[in-house]
Amino acid sequence: MTGHALDALRQEVLEANLAIPRAGLATLTWGNVSGVDREAGIFLIKPSGVPYEELKADDLVTVRLSDGAVLDGRLRPSTDTETHRCLYLAFPSVGGVTHTHSTHAVAFAQARRDIPVLGTTHADTFNGPVPCTPDLTPEQCAKDYEYNTGRIIVDLLDGDDERAVEVPGVLVANHGPFTWGASARKSVEHAIVCEAVADMAIHTLALAATAPPPRHLLDRHYTRKHGPGAYYGN
Repeated sequence: MTGHALDALRQEVLEANLAIPRAGLATLTWGNVSGVDREAGIFLIKPSGVPYEELKADDLVTVRLSDGAVLDGRLRPSTDTETHRCLYLAFPSVGGVTHTHSTHAVAFAQARRDIPVLGTTHADTFNGPVPCTPDLTPEQCAKDYEYNTGRIIVDLLDGDDERAVEVPGVLVANHGPFTWGASARKSVEHAIVCEAVADMAIHTLALAATAPPPRHLLDRHYTRKHGPGAYYGN
């Protein structure tokens, strides 16, 4: 990886992290973004516990993709680093990962409920519900918790990279959303959409608790956006 390319990735990951508080997705330091360079075999991630208003490009930590070793950085990487690494290893299409504790998405995660598809706003980004994982087992929590968090996301999507493109985010039960995309910037965009559709769904379900998805409208919407034969989630 050239110095110029690393600097560009570092700036992108910094800007993606700074977008989290601007979008209202974080309280205190509750959130992180990473970006990967697969050719170089590394990813950059926010350090743990650093307030967003103090975060600088040089604070980002460089982590080796293959084994999670810290290669560069004076600070400790995010506690969620191993979850990010697991997602990168499982899904080749992923170029950036975002994790937040945004209020409405977390509400669904704590209720252990998928965010249902109730309209085209949701369907513009997520091809089907934003799914919620099962609970981690006591054994998964006791050892390698962060990596096992990644594994439970991968298992929920059956390790299917195409599915990860269609549904670029998952709720981890009792924890919160992880979203991803082709870049760090895109992963934050998906986090913003995830929170927005969770908010809309809560309001919709408060007014109509059994509101069904408008299947005919969504099928037409997906065909128009993705072409004939596009998958629509159940």
